[in-house]
Amino acid sequence: MNFLIADTFTASFNRLSGVDQKAVKASVFDLQMDRSGNGLQLHRIDKSKDPNFWSARVSRDIRLIVHKTAESLLIAYVDHHDAAYAWAERRRIEAHPRTGAIQIVEVREQVAEVAPPATFDFVFPEPAKNDSVKPALFSYLDDNALLSVGVPVDWLADVRVADEDGFFALAAHLPAEASEALLEFAATGKLSLPAPPTADPFRHPDALRRIRLIADQEELEQALAFPWEKWGVFLHPSQRSLVERSFSGSARVAGSAGTGKTIVAIHRAVRLARENPAAKILLASFSQPLADALGKKLLVLAPETGGVVPRITTASFRGIAEQMHQLEHGVRPRIASDVVLRERLRAAAAGAALKGFSERFLLSEWTNVVDAWGLSSLDAYSTVERTGRKSRLGPNQRARLWPVFAAVRETLEAERYTTWANVFTGLAKALEGRTSKPFDHIVIDEAQDLAPAELRFFAALAPAGPNGLFLSGDIGQRIFQHPFSWASLGVDVRGRSHTLKVCYRTSQQIRRAADRLLPTVLRDSDGLDDERRGIISVFDGPPPEIRSFATTATEAEAVRQTVEGWLSEGIVAHEIGLFVRTPELVVRARTAIEGLAGAAEITTAQMSLAKGLEFRAVAVMACDEGVLPLDERIADAADEAELDDIYETERRLLYVACTRAREHLLLTGLIPVSEYLADLNDKGNNTQAS
Repeated sequence: MNFLIADTFTASFNRLSGVDQKAVKASVFDLQMDRSGNGLQLHRIDKSKDPNFWSARVSRDIRLIVHKTAESLLIAYVDHHDAAYAWAERRRIEAHPRTGAIQIVEVREQVAEVAPPATFDFVFPEPAKNDSVKPALFSYLDDNALLSVGVPVDWLADVRVADEDGFFALAAHLPAEASEALLEFAATGKLSLPAPPTADPFRHPDALRRIRLIADQEELEQALAFPWEKWGVFLHPSQRSLVERSFSGSARVAGSAGTGKTIVAIHRAVRLARENPAAKILLASFSQPLADALGKKLLVLAPETGGVVPRITTASFRGIAEQMHQLEHGVRPRIASDVVLRERLRAAAAGAALKGFSERFLLSEWTNVVDAWGLSSLDAYSTVERTGRKSRLGPNQRARLWPVFAAVRETLEAERYTTWANVFTGLAKALEGRTSKPFDHIVIDEAQDLAPAELRFFAALAPAGPNGLFLSGDIGQRIFQHPFSWASLGVDVRGRSHTLKVCYRTSQQIRRAADRLLPTVLRDSDGLDDERRGIISVFDGPPPEIRSFATTATEAEAVRQTVEGWLSEGIVAHEIGLFVRTPELVVRARTAIEGLAGAAEITTAQMSLAKGLEFRAVAVMACDEGVLPLDERIADAADEAELDDIYETERRLLYVACTRAREHLLLTGLIPVSEYLADLNDKGNNTQAS
């Protein structure tokens, strides 16, 4: 008899007190050991529409709801006595007649049978007399079409009359695959069909997003250790496919903010470690805080003391390079600061009597071309493609410039300075000639911000063969690097690049507003398109609020009142984030919340540090003209191409900040506000001037 748990159980388990959770765990472990349930006083729930629902006594008041057949025992729900019974009386667990996937179906009672309770059913609100009636979204889809995407028979009529305002209320009663398919249809006009039926309905990809087969006690312990982390147990079919698939070469998962790219990366690292007990895996991300977050998330999937986690190394890009540089050379790299680089460039240009090139151009050319690509000779500089640089340089100009860059490199070496790009380039050269590598698999998160030298390093670090290098990223969130061709460095993901389309983090309203900051189609330097149309959010919420002010004092007071409102709604302080463009503006955010209860737990930071974070509520402050985009960056642009890239990067920074919000988003600025706020805004957003 198979032993399974459902996402409805882990969600209800998470709502219990710590004392009750402990008792429930003991009962679930008992059921796993003795699936007859003889020790738990099993009682059939007579009023349920499904004869296979049973109640197991956990304590005087807590009841565990199980679904028991000859082939399986499914832990379905847990709650206080009356609520647990009511839940089971309104559910059936069955294979969908068309898709074949096991579904937990909420019974759609007819009015003639029973008056539906308020917590279960819903009523579509009647429009006010002056309001126009919105059209039904799916009225022209027949039963066959609705059944093909997993809509339960009970809910066909309700789906057909749902309009845009009422659909999310309805979606909460539908299986996830049905609501996602209908949301996609509403957005694109396309009806995507699920995977074909499987021999075992519990093994269908859509069943696996809500039901997990538990193999042993360790797996059950891990599932119950983090009940609030649903992603640790249940995966969307598109995510599971990428986790389990074997790739013949380098592969990539893409997708907009909140679609679960990092989750895929973590699950994939754990899967690779479990498949090969001798394998060593590197799981790396852009910064040390993000790498630390990956390490914590690993513990959701596997125990720290087991055989999996110790074989997965989590590190930042620079962190793993620093470790390997020290192993290679016996010392840590001494990195030249921007101040040092400017001084050395200035001195080298003076020594070569170079005229006609600004200091700003020299630094940009060094950073984005010479150092980024590890160029060490005039021949290499003469032939390199200066991707994204509109200031054309002929052979004579490059010949005049090269002595300056060569002198800078020689001076840095003589002073025992290096650059991060040089560290990565040197390690890549050393690794490219070796057949033995320190890791069997490389998994990279936030890959959109890899620099050329960093990508070359990770490509050299990855062993040849299947599943050597897997990358996760969103070019819409690239905020630190210029675009370049991955294929030119041997990392060709064409044919092995996949885009996730379901957003779990951000409400439909916030995601739609943030998406207006970016093109609907993003194309990388290798010609791969990232199609942003058709992305759906699985829940809705209030529209973003955009407000402009005459003074910083009135802005601060408005933000303070908004944050107080969030706190009064039950949002706890650590679930709130305040973001600004620069470190200098952080004080403006802190002033707004000074003295509030829990202010020390509210995150206040610059936008670039928002990567990888998530909050229930976010305020993005100081969206002023001259701040977004930042005047200082615009002034530093060396040419038109760099100026264009700066404008796009500033947009992406705001996109990253906005998409940290799950339920509430407030944007504020001083009049005149940033031009980007007009792009975010539409008639559905609440916009005010104060």
